[in-house]
Amino acid sequence: MLASKTILVAGAGPAGLIAALAMAKAGFDVSLIGPEAGASDARTTALMAPALDYLAELGIDTSFDGKSAALRTMRIIDSTKRLLRSPTVTFHASEIDRTAFGSNIPNAVLAQTLTEAVANQPRITRHLATVQTWIPSTDNVVAVLEDGTRLEGALAIAADGRGSPARDAAGIRTVGHPYPQSALVLSFSHTRPHNDTSNEFHTETGPFTQVPLPGNKSSLVWVVSPAEAETLNALDDAEIARRIEERMQSMLGSATVLPGRQIYPLSARVPLSFAQSRIALVGEAAHVFPPIGAQGLNLGVRDVQTIAGLVEDNPGDPGATSVLRSYSRQRTPDVFARNSAVNLLNRSLLSGLLPAQMARSAGLSLMEKLPPVRSFFMREGMKPGSGFRGLWEKVGRQDA
Repeated sequence: MLASKTILVAGAGPAGLIAALAMAKAGFDVSLIGPEAGASDARTTALMAPALDYLAELGIDTSFDGKSAALRTMRIIDSTKRLLRSPTVTFHASEIDRTAFGSNIPNAVLAQTLTEAVANQPRITRHLATVQTWIPSTDNVVAVLEDGTRLEGALAIAADGRGSPARDAAGIRTVGHPYPQSALVLSFSHTRPHNDTSNEFHTETGPFTQVPLPGNKSSLVWVVSPAEAETLNALDDAEIARRIEERMQSMLGSATVLPGRQIYPLSARVPLSFAQSRIALVGEAAHVFPPIGAQGLNLGVRDVQTIAGLVEDNPGDPGATSVLRSYSRQRTPDVFARNSAVNLLNRSLLSGLLPAQMARSAGLSLMEKLPPVRSFFMREGMKPGSGFRGLWEKVGRQDA
């Protein structure tokens, strides 16, 4: 017998805030647990159009008050000095009948927007404490907060990060590994317009990715070895700006580094199950990836969409074993496919072996030369299955 049909959401980062809004929209009372986060986060998040569409369904103003930038063009540039170099591949959103692939949003802006939406949702009750103990059982799941408060729910959504205590309490094991890389993250202004274009330079240490921000500003994720990340971070603003200009071949003119540099070690981790014992994993509790190909929160949004649809279809017991099994079954192909693709690309950059260089060069050459292949990967990168649907639709139009 269920003691409560409330849904608990652990974690108040973007994935947790989105999950809370989705559960409330599905008709449940929600207890959102966790301190406010994101105000000091200098990173940005590139959300693809399907994720933005879902946020709009949840009542979010996806214009973000003009503080986000559209991603209309994305470019991959081989900046290695190896024997085999790949051609530059340019992806235009217009090729797949879109005005933009998505938007790049400062994390602080995204967190503030989502936090305000949560505050305006009467079904959501906020608890700014953290969970001290999780007690999952057959009939419900209990969260004991650090102040002693006990919260009961029929289901807990674990959006509590890569070290997820809720995941541990559910007994869900993970597999993964660290990478010999760290990401230096910063923002910079530049004298030439970016024209809503993101440039991903492939180097021997990993990708160097510039993503547009409003005005003549961009965010940067610079993947290097941990030692080099520390060395770069110790440089003064003028020297690191000079190195950014050099790496970008001055395509954006002179650079000026903005305050707020951060370093993040890279790793990959996925669970052996995405739900168990009335606890479902979303966001980084469910998958950790290197910052390649704008996967992170876009996958998290798809996690939330999937579990929200399932609980809406099972209002009598949103945490039932059948619901959790269905959720895990539906999320496994998407997450594992993305993990494999990101891991393969990243390792191909780090590897000096000729076969790895040949495989990467061949794949990028196909995309550069064949528009249907390029369109397939653009669609598939935004939403699983949409690449195949796009091909069938094109075939149908030709037959007609």
